[in-house]
Amino acid sequence: MTERDESIETIQREMTAFARRARATAARMHPELSLVSFTLLAHLEFQGGCRATDLAAHYTLDKSTISRQVGALEKAGLVERRLDPADHRVHVLHLTDRGNEVLVQVGDARRIAFRERLAEWDGPDLERFAEYLLRYNETAAGGEGPA
Repeated sequence: MTERDESIETIQREMTAFARRARATAARMHPELSLVSFTLLAHLEFQGGCRATDLAAHYTLDKSTISRQVGALEKAGLVERRLDPADHRVHVLHLTDRGNEVLVQVGDARRIAFRERLAEWDGPDLERFAEYLLRYNETAAGGEGPA
């Protein structure tokens, strides 16, 4: 195995560990908001609302999977459907006031957790890490907004 291959294996292993921790942290931060739910809410906020089919396309998920997730968010009072003013046949998903509040609460808790975890890192290391993550995500997602 080459050094490059070993580095890629390490990156894959560490990103998997990161994803596991992110799911566990999301569950602790808000009992009714999974990492998937938080991600969908963050995407709706970033987009200023969107159709369920747009969510399915963005995350490359089956429409029925998105439908179940959105249904749970609606039932929890975090998301609502509104008619698209340009096309009254289409419903657009938007955060409710409660959805915005929960997203802010969880987002604040996440920022605090990241700041604590990265407290010992110096400025140049943080800048490099941020640049690497941006570069990786732009390559992986075509440079779209938050996942």
